[in-house]
Amino acid sequence: MDTAAVDAYLDRIGAARPASPDAEALRALHLRHLRTVPFENLSLHLGEEVVLAERPLLDKIVGARRGGFCYELNGAFAMLLGALGYEVELLSARVFGPDGLGIPYDHLVLRVVAPDGPWLADVGFGRHCHFPLRWDSRAEQPEPGGVFRIEETAQGDLDVLRDGSPQYRVEQRLRVLKDFEAGCWWHRTSPRSHFTQSLVCSRLTETGRITLSGRTLVRTGADGDREERQLGEGEVLAAYREHFGIVLEREPVVGEAVGGESTAG
Repeated sequence: MDTAAVDAYLDRIGAARPASPDAEALRALHLRHLRTVPFENLSLHLGEEVVLAERPLLDKIVGARRGGFCYELNGAFAMLLGALGYEVELLSARVFGPDGLGIPYDHLVLRVVAPDGPWLADVGFGRHCHFPLRWDSRAEQPEPGGVFRIEETAQGDLDVLRDGSPQYRVEQRLRVLKDFEAGCWWHRTSPRSHFTQSLVCSRLTETGRITLSGRTLVRTGADGDREERQLGEGEVLAAYREHFGIVLEREPVVGEAVGGESTAG
């Protein structure tokens, strides 16, 4: 990323250029990203390609002011952090679900090295930690998103837990963005992927979280209070604009455009 691209990205998330790539700046960037760039899978249901390469990701997230899912969000965030001077490693994770662990390359997370040590950064998992987690700590790490803990497995992987519940298992072998192409394709096309079965657009707010799932708008407070409202057909596009800054020409419909090709560059 050149200087202009970095400045545009920082403007997108409403963040100032940090004086140095330290842990405090990483925490601030992580939180700003979660509050401004939504976790969303709209591309799957709009017939849009998901291209895992620098320019397409920046064009979407920064230029078009859209969001994305883990490969896009953490992939783009890694580019920003690297351009700001952080040492960033892309790692593969498998998400814990009702039937056990998900597919290989199920999820993309970041290991970020700051002067005071390594951190686990993840701005692409929906409801999760608000701040990076200390990579080398095995103690409980309480924060606004819950109580997190990182545990080592017998195989040398790391399990990330929230409030005692396993979220995903991280493999510690370094990856590149292109490695996630198959996982991205599976999530975009498989009838077993929860992304092909539902619409979601969600972001962290200063008072909780706001989510648009199909035509259901959900506001969740920091104290767990939940307010749900069904939107009419004419309200959906306005809700995307108002709550997520996303301007669409038509309303995405579940399954209408699923099955397109995904490419990586």
